[in-house]
Amino acid sequence: MAVIGTCLWFNDQAEEAARFYTGIFPNSSVGDTSYYPEGTPAPFPPGSVMIVEFTLDGRPFMGLNGGPQFPFSEAISMTVDCADQAEIDHYWDALLADGGQPGPCGWLKDRFGVSWQVFPRALIQMHKTGTPEQANRATAAMMKMSKLDVATLEAAFAGENE
Repeated sequence: MAVIGTCLWFNDQAEEAARFYTGIFPNSSVGDTSYYPEGTPAPFPPGSVMIVEFTLDGRPFMGLNGGPQFPFSEAISMTVDCADQAEIDHYWDALLADGGQPGPCGWLKDRFGVSWQVFPRALIQMHKTGTPEQANRATAAMMKMSKLDVATLEAAFAGENE
């Protein structure tokens, strides 16, 4: 049976990124690493890391050191579905550590340039179960935030900020 995973193309930081991510998420580990062989074209010296396999909360990933020609963009992002504000705060702060950049509406870029969306599960529920007016109020509140604040979203959903 096939296993679907995600390959992240790094310039030359795949191993560092794998160790960073596995230190943030539970049930995570770094797996096998393969190295560039003799005769590999520049800029990869023989013996340097080519691929590192890792899991994040049980999901398979592969980090590839492929060079600078394909930088990350917001066209692809990792999502972190959080149960509460404490989880949002934890993942937001951890992913921004050592040079990440906060963005709008719960988005950020980590120090490797990978885009992440850190959001509360409650926001999805608001859109599923609320009226269009309630969902619109929650969305309008979200659009004013960088890191998402669950209490503010819930208040907007309930119409308490009008």
